[in-house]
Amino acid sequence: MPLRTTVKLLVIEDDRDVREGIVQTLTEEHFTVDAVDNGAEGLYYAKNWEYDVIVLDVMLPEMNGWQVLRQLRQAKATPVLMLTALGEVDDRVMGLNEGADDYLVKPYNERELLARIRALTRRSTVLSNEKILLGRVTVDLASQSVEFDGEEVKLTAAQYKLLEYLARRAGKVVPRQELADAIGMNEDSLSNVLDVQVHHIRRKLGKDFLQSRRGLGFIIPAL
Repeated sequence: MPLRTTVKLLVIEDDRDVREGIVQTLTEEHFTVDAVDNGAEGLYYAKNWEYDVIVLDVMLPEMNGWQVLRQLRQAKATPVLMLTALGEVDDRVMGLNEGADDYLVKPYNERELLARIRALTRRSTVLSNEKILLGRVTVDLASQSVEFDGEEVKLTAAQYKLLEYLARRAGKVVPRQELADAIGMNEDSLSNVLDVQVHHIRRKLGKDFLQSRRGLGFIIPAL
């Protein structure tokens, strides 16, 4: 039975025949698919739109798959299936260590590709329904909303993005530059804008909720 769903996928593959073959396979199974042929454009799509799964080649023009994956993981946890001709054990290990969720070697079997994508979409659905509980603060990842003692707190898009990024890493210090990359700041505005956003979050959620570590970055203590 085909999977009838509104699941949205991104395919980043430079080989036209392979790309069109994957898109045809996925659309026949009622997936919604965007497809691009280079790494730089793929990263742009991946960071600026929401996808349930990304199918990513390694050997890409402009920016290779490893680079795309590293930069994407600074901003999002979207499940990624590496689909590449690089099939050595070292390649597989590198892909998983860089943040890939699964790894499939070309030439691939269509049934296996679909099975792996379905498994990742199930995982993505579970993640999207998560709520992160941090003491008196609840971060709802599905609705992208925040509550304090059960009452919704109004945050700007930039404040929410910063808060979610830190909440997913509660208990760990996140460097300033990593935070800036995650919410799309450039270096010129890094110091000023980041500090202003942190100030507003502290004012709304309490000064001890989001803490700074001088010379290191910011942390939401694990509660």
